[in-house]
Formats: sequence, structure tokens, C-alpha cells
Amino acid sequence: MNKVFKWLGVTSFALVLSSPVMASSLKIKGLDGKVEDNVDAYLSALSKDDYSATLRFKEQVLNEISDALQALGYYQPKFDYQVSGSGSKTKIVVTVDQGPRAHISKSNLIITGDAKNDPAFMSLVKSSGLGLGEPLNQGKYEAFKASLMSLALRRGYFDAELTKSTLEVVPSRNEVFIDINFDSGRRYTFGETTFQGSQIDDNRLRSMIPYTEDEPYLASKLGEYNERLSNVGWFSSIFVGGDVKERKDDAIPIHVVVTPQVKNQFETGIGFSTDTGPRLKFNWKKPWITSKGHSFNLKSEISKEEPKVEAVYKIPLDDVLNDYYQIVGGIRYVDTHDTISTQFGIGVERHWRLDSGWNRTVALRWLTEKYEQGGMEKGVFNVLMPGFSYSKSSMVGGIFPTSGSKYNFSVDLANENVGSNTTFARVQAKNAWIRSFGENQRGIFRLDGGAIISDSIQDVPPSLRYFIGGDNSLRGYGYQSISPRNSQGKMEGGRYMATS
Repeated sequence: MNKVFKWLGVTSFALVLSSPVMASSLKIKGLDGKVEDNVDAYLSALSKDDYSATLRFKEQVLNEISDALQALGYYQPKFDYQVSGSGSKTKIVVTVDQGPRAHISKSNLIITGDAKNDPAFMSLVKSSGLGLGEPLNQGKYEAFKASLMSLALRRGYFDAELTKSTLEVVPSRNEVFIDINFDSGRRYTFGETTFQGSQIDDNRLRSMIPYTEDEPYLASKLGEYNERLSNVGWFSSIFVGGDVKERKDDAIPIHVVVTPQVKNQFETGIGFSTDTGPRLKFNWKKPWITSKGHSFNLKSEISKEEPKVEAVYKIPLDDVLNDYYQIVGGIRYVDTHDTISTQFGIGVERHWRLDSGWNRTVALRWLTEKYEQGGMEKGVFNVLMPGFSYSKSSMVGGIFPTSGSKYNFSVDLANENVGSNTTFARVQAKNAWIRSFGENQRGIFRLDGGAIISDSIQDVPPSLRYFIGGDNSLRGYGYQSISPRNSQGKMEGGRYMATS
């Protein structure tokens, strides 16, 4: 009995001494590019706390590397597994020869049903990376299957299913055989669109629908419709969705559920501008007034040199987003440099958004301006101005655009024989571009120009003459501090303007 206990004690002590030796590092050699990245991704599943010089850990490492290589088509790798050092300085180095890559010898990607002739599915098959002679990438195989189902749902094939999907590899010959059978079934169409919760006439909402009944279903059309409903500002929440469970006669009914925006929105603020100094701001907005979707917006700003109030009443037409009238009005007081002016304006504008992306505006405005300019001019202008403008803008990059452009061209006219006490023509162009250079550099470029055609600059209201300087025209100069000067050396405004 004593001998037995002694033997057990020695054995127990030996077990303690033979506990696993922890390794401090694991290094993989012989790989590069995407193969190296994929192996690193697989090995990241192993905790560094588990690194050891044991056979079990060796098996784990080689299995992970093999799986990573097989995912990219390498089924005949060779490994040289070396352990060096001792104790906490034990290092493991695995040199990998990935071997030849398996290629696709047979590829049957068969689509049946209505999607058989759908260009979107034909394009997906073409770009799958699973054609004859292509190197095997199991990620592409799985991604293709997922893309088939995803595309089917987006394009209205709600009965679609994968009836067969096999991937067979013959490692000894580096050959791959792929069979995928996808039955899309029928393609559903847009059914009736119904509305719930809207305070706006249904006909107004229908005018913004980007699809027609019996048109093939396309999920992106629902997203586009949701965006259009959001852009009009009538609703605080919007849901646009197709009810697949209620599909019948090959059609998907569309449900639109909205919550009206609050009738009155108020905004107040305090700010500072290098142009006009401290200022108070108060805005009042009525996103909708009638069931026709009319809206009202009032903006006011109080500052020492340029307080103003502006109001806009918007009347959408049948094409709600693209065609509308605006009645605009405002009062503005200016006391800056050599100009003292009180202005009252009102006008009617007709807006069109053209298919080309340009916005066209035709307007008729009335301006009354009581003024003193440069110590030599004083009086009142009453001006009836017909005019038109074209504008276009585009941005890429969201809140902080990486590229974009903005163009605006306008013409305003006045004639003393048609409701005005003066005659002139004013032509103006404003352009801006945003361009990025590298990842962290962005440039904003402006090019503005204008000209006033009149017998004399004194025939033009000061608010329509050109004074430049300030953040939005010529930085480094005071706000509207640059213009031609009169015989007393005071500013009188310019007939021509060009800044960049």
C-alpha cells in the first residue's frame, strides 16, 4: 500500500510539471494579399490566451488555416510548423505553401420562372464570378445564393426558391462543380395604393406615386415614394410598404400610413455673423394649411444693421413636387456704410422642376424702396419687375459633401412705361463647386458675375446695385464695403460685378 501511494504522489507531481507551455506569439509566413488577409481573419477567432506549444493548439491552427485556404479554392496546402524558445518566450512560426488553386470546371447557374429573362438577374449571373474557368471563392458562391433571394424580394418574385445548390470539389484534380437551380416563380405587380392617417387629399398623394398599378413590383419605387412624401414636409412619420400576405391576382397591395406634421412649428435662436454682427432669429412655419397642401413660412432676423422679415406662401399644383406657385413678401431695413434703406417687396413666382434637373422660375415682383445713398441720393423707388431664373444643384457626400456644383442664372427687368418709375435690366450668374483632394482636403470654388444695364447707376434701387465684401463674396473685406464711390468719396454701388 505504501508503494502505491508513493507512485501516485510521483505521478501527480509529474502532471503538474508537464502543464502546457504558453506561447507568446504566432506568425504565419509564405502568404500575401487576399489569401493572407483571409487566413488572418480565420485565426483571429483564436484567443491569444490560448496560444500554446501543445499538439491540440497545433491542430486548431492548421485547421483554421486550411479552412481559410479552402474558402478561396486552395485544397492542397503544405505546412511547416515550428516551435522555438521556451517558457514565456516560446514562439510558433507556420510556413504555408498554399499550393495550386481549384478552378470551376462545370457551372450550371439555371434560372427559371419570370426572372429567366429579367435583365437584373442576367446581370447578376454574369457578375457572379462563378463562370467556367473562374478560381473558386466560396464566399462568392454563398453571396450569389443570397443575392438571388435578395434580388427576388426587391423585384417582386415573392414565391422564389432555391431548388438546388451544390458545390463539389475534387481536390486531387483541383476541379470544382457548381449546380444552382433558382425558380423565381411569377413576378408580382403593384396593386392598389391605399392611404391611412393623411390630412391631405388622396389625389395630392397619388400625384407623387412613382409607379402605376399593374407595373412590375420594384422595392426601390416604394423607397422613392417614401422620400417624396418626406420632402413635402406634411408628415411627421411615413410608412410605405407592400403587403405580401394579401397578394392576389399577381398584385401586391400598397399601404401608406402617415402621421400629420404639427400645424405650427417655431424656431428661435441667437447667433453672430461677421457680416451683420449679433442677431436674433425667429421662424414660424405651418407645414400644411389646407387639405390641398398649402404651406406658410415666416423668417425674421433682428440685427443692428440689417433687420428683416420674409414670408412665403406656397401653393403646390397637380405635380406637387415639381410645379408650384409662391407668394413672397418681406420688409428689410439696411443701415450699413453709406446706405440707409427701407424696402418692402411682394411678388408671385411660378416654379417648375424640369426633367433635365434644372429649376425654372418666372416671377413678377413689386419693390418699394425709400433710401439715402452716399450722401448725394435720396428718394423712393417703385419698381415692378418681371424676371426669370434657372438654377441647378447637385451634391455627393451628405452633410459634408465631397463634391458638388451649384448654378444660378437670373434676369430682372423694369420699365418706367410699365408700372415703374425707372428703367433698367439686371443680369446675374452665381456658380459654386466643391471638389475633394485626397481624404482630408476639400476646396470650395465660386465664380459670380453680374451686370446692370441702365442710363445711370442712380436709376437703380440701392438694394439691386452691387456692393461686395464679406463671407459670401470677398473674404477679408468688410460686409458690402467695396463699390465705386461718388464725388464725395462715398460708396454708391456698382453696375458690374465679378468675384471668385
